[in-house]
Amino acid sequence: MSKISYYTAEGLKKLKDELNHLKDVERPKASNAIAEARDKGDLSENAEYDAAKEAQGMLEMRISKLEETLSNARVIDESQLDNSKVLVLSKVKIKNQVNGMVLDYMIVADGEADLSKGKISVNSPIGKGLLGKAVGEVAQINVPSGVINFEIVEITR
Repeated sequence: MSKISYYTAEGLKKLKDELNHLKDVERPKASNAIAEARDKGDLSENAEYDAAKEAQGMLEMRISKLEETLSNARVIDESQLDNSKVLVLSKVKIKNQVNGMVLDYMIVADGEADLSKGKISVNSPIGKGLLGKAVGEVAQINVPSGVINFEIVEITR
């Protein structure tokens, strides 16, 4: 059974655009590559044909995975979310209680996570540790290097 994933409208559009690109551009390219390789003769000794078939299989697997993800995707209505605690799509300012470093993160679905843009997955250790916390609370988060205490400084949308 697949689990439901929550996305922003922008994140869902990216997934749909990627799926359309794979179906409309990459799938025909893969078919053409197989046809060209097939035209080169004996298929039993044709490495180009085998490589093209394998690439097509990987492409179809990616398309199938995206279709499954989209079928279980839901857009979150940000206007209905509570700002008093950390939820998916919350922008959170946290302070490391050991070194005083302040970090800004947005809690997003797995498919939208991008640490370089400050977006962390709701299923990451930090994302899980922050969920449900309110401003002023301290989250004890288990990370690979040990336990880190983060104070919730601010929650916005």
